[in-house]
Amino acid sequence: MANLKITLKKSTIGCQKDQVATVRALGLKKLNHTVVHPDNDCIRGMIFKVRHLVVVEEV
Repeated sequence: MANLKITLKKSTIGCQKDQVATVRALGLKKLNHTVVHPDNDCIRGMIFKVRHLVVVEEV
């Protein structure tokens, strides 16, 4: 199974509360912070919700 490397590239200041909560749920805390998650539907849905704030790469 593949993994996804997710990096927070834009600030959550001014974003809706549910988007801020989604970024936190992904484990992202600061700008340029990177986490690795398995590639599944749950994570893909979270990424889709905040796609304008993050950069995603396949690992």
